[in-house]
Amino acid sequence: MVRSGEAGQRGPKVRSDCWIRVEMRQEGGLDISLESKVAGMYGDRIRTQMESGCRDLGIAHARIEIEDKGALPFTLAARLECAVLRSGHRPAGEYLLPVSDKCTAPTRVERLRRSRLYLPGNEPKFYVNAGLHEPDGVILDLEDSVAPAQKDAARCLVRNALRAVDFLDAERMVRINQGEQGLEDLDWIIPHNCHLVLIPKVEDPQQVTTVATRCDELRAAHGLDTEVLFMPIIESALGAWRAYEIASSHPAIVGLAVGLEDYTADIGAQRTLAGTESFWARAQVLNGARAAGVQPIDTVFSDVTDMEGLAASCVEAKGLGFTGKGCIHPRQIPVVHRALAPDPQEVDRARRIVLAFEDAEQRGLGVVSLGSKMIDAPVVKRARTTVDMAVRVGLLVADWRDDTAEA
Repeated sequence: MVRSGEAGQRGPKVRSDCWIRVEMRQEGGLDISLESKVAGMYGDRIRTQMESGCRDLGIAHARIEIEDKGALPFTLAARLECAVLRSGHRPAGEYLLPVSDKCTAPTRVERLRRSRLYLPGNEPKFYVNAGLHEPDGVILDLEDSVAPAQKDAARCLVRNALRAVDFLDAERMVRINQGEQGLEDLDWIIPHNCHLVLIPKVEDPQQVTTVATRCDELRAAHGLDTEVLFMPIIESALGAWRAYEIASSHPAIVGLAVGLEDYTADIGAQRTLAGTESFWARAQVLNGARAAGVQPIDTVFSDVTDMEGLAASCVEAKGLGFTGKGCIHPRQIPVVHRALAPDPQEVDRARRIVLAFEDAEQRGLGVVSLGSKMIDAPVVKRARTTVDMAVRVGLLVADWRDDTAEA
């Protein structure tokens, strides 16, 4: 019986990907057939990589067919390994290319998470340039954007992307699947500098602690000292009801997100632009996150052509108290960043409030005023938050207390 497996994408519209078929043999060594527009320049390199991959995967005899559409080495490696696994061969180890020095930086708990760009886990064409769009985070998605039959291929690709792709300053996030499948996803991503795990459809704090325990086990097994952060996603009525319990269930949680497509389906409502059907859930997530001391993250805006609608949605989210929003297309990122940033009037007033408060403190005054208005502690707290945000997004320089130092 011939044992074979294939992985990847083929066809005239495919780009930055490849299709690989591996047929196991008993003898004859490696027979590599390559079809590629760049075979003249890179054919020898691709064949050499296939030979190296086969050695690492313990394959001495096989016929390998490759249809290349501009795949980079990390994609070629992922497609080869997946095809081999689908053939029924069980290698002793993984086929891993060296880790790029661009992929080793850690993340920080206190960082901006205004925009998170979703990248479908089985689509390498979106990966390489994702960081150029300057999202605060990229989400390599193993869940809803990946067809059930392609989950294994997406795991290989996401793992390799974590090791090879320079996402610049973006936080490296992965959305795992639900349940046991999600725990298996962790085996593929935690050893490879995944900064943050998004946990979908959370309804019980135990779902978070189970993921965290598995991450701790993997970090210990691989000798990793960098912390993995978590962001649960609330996508149901029960999840929204228990938002605070979930947000406070583990110290490595840095944000709580809401997903409204599944939520509105769960409550039997149609999702609308007005959003009245989901206001309660968003308020629950917002207050649960704030009470737990983590960042509240609003849902995605699903119409990628409606920039005015997106901006209005972001302004509303900011007014409610959300600090970030999911993005499903790069063109949404600058709109989100502009809308969630404080406007010049906000920054100017906040700056003057902080200066007035600090002046009153230095003079030992018990009452703080700005013009004819008294300033109390909550106003100062809000002003300091605004000033801090202005500095972080470049609207004020760090030494903004100098009148001549404004950006």
